[in-house]
Amino acid sequence: MRSTQLRRLGLASVFALVLALFGLAPTASAADPSPADLTFTTDSATTHPGGTVNLSMTITNNRTYDVWFVYQTIEPTWLTTQRPDLKYGFAGCTLATASGSVPCSGTGPADLGANYGATIPPGQSRTVTLTLHIAADSGCNGNIGFYSYYYAEFSDSANTSGGPVYTPETRVLCA
Repeated sequence: MRSTQLRRLGLASVFALVLALFGLAPTASAADPSPADLTFTTDSATTHPGGTVNLSMTITNNRTYDVWFVYQTIEPTWLTTQRPDLKYGFAGCTLATASGSVPCSGTGPADLGANYGATIPPGQSRTVTLTLHIAADSGCNGNIGFYSYYYAEFSDSANTSGGPVYTPETRVLCA
């Protein structure tokens, strides 16, 4: 009976060793970072009717493979849509490059992915800045905010998606 117990214990030990060697055993390490992170910043927390605010979107590649493709949407938050007197629109788009900013397209409510430019290498980021124009006849004392979902594909055929990611709100002040 004792040899049967030792044999079982030996088989269990061998199995645990195989799992540990091939990385299948649970580990106590911290969780891996998100494969891609999307963040937003604005150059101003407030503006007036007729003013503009630059909304910058940065996607960071946290993987060891290139990002080949990004698809992104941007929509007003529910609270923004509840203020029909707030009038605004995207008036321009630029992609930050090593040699300066270049114009980009796709400033509508969807398909902002092409704005990030070509491949994003591992550990690097791309930033696109949208110019948000507040109409001169817009209402005031309200907040304008957006949210975004994104989908990214990597050179190893993996993909990731995320969201909603919220922008900082911009307060439209009375003059």
